[in-house]
Amino acid sequence: MHTVCEEARCPNLGECFSRPTATFMILGARCTRNCGFCSVDHGMPVPVDPEEPRNLALTAKEMGLKYVVITSVTRDDLPDGGAGQFARCILALREEMPGAKVEVLTPDFKGEREALKTVLEARPDVFNHNVETVPRLYPVVRPQADYARSLGVLKSAKEIAPGIPAKSGFMLGLGEEHEEVLSLMEDLRSSGCRMVTIGQYLRPAKANLPVREYIRPEIFEELKAAALRMGFKSVASGPLVRSSMNAEEYYAHV
Repeated sequence: MHTVCEEARCPNLGECFSRPTATFMILGARCTRNCGFCSVDHGMPVPVDPEEPRNLALTAKEMGLKYVVITSVTRDDLPDGGAGQFARCILALREEMPGAKVEVLTPDFKGEREALKTVLEARPDVFNHNVETVPRLYPVVRPQADYARSLGVLKSAKEIAPGIPAKSGFMLGLGEEHEEVLSLMEDLRSSGCRMVTIGQYLRPAKANLPVREYIRPEIFEELKAAALRMGFKSVASGPLVRSSMNAEEYYAHV
């Protein structure tokens, strides 16, 4: 089993592993995209492991988790983008741990609605898809992704499964302007998001983009207040906030 905690070199790894909590990363540890902010390996991906859903469920059960987060690398090589494996993992967890909550953090599946439907019909408790940054910076930060497509994923998720809370997150410190951030947050609310995470970008390796600015803690507090005014039900905003950090705690607010 892989964790995004290790593969993406998360700064909160020690804190989360000591609880213990972890975000499982399915579909291998090699991504078909190469985002400027991410240290996950990219290149030719591995074949899909049919035993992965059961192994994930048994691992989570052995760890005694009550809230399980599943994410993945982007698998543009697969016809469904890996949606079927997400669904199988959710169903395996339901079988082994019927009382556990399950949150999924998915790639954009190239915007394919049927792939989203496959995941959502397995009934995760939270659906998360991160926009990561403001649209102006996509060509540098997420060159193989598309801001409008990511918003479309969130909108479609709410249309397909309106009862499942939608969540998204983004980073600060990559060169965005304050007004761009507020506009992004408005876009997320208009797309149906009820939960948002806002954190400081930290360069995981020399090959990744440099930090353009370290954001002051009071700015994170201002953005949290603005998000709550916009109608978000759950807001995590701070320098070390990451998309899946304290996910169980923030789920309680929705």
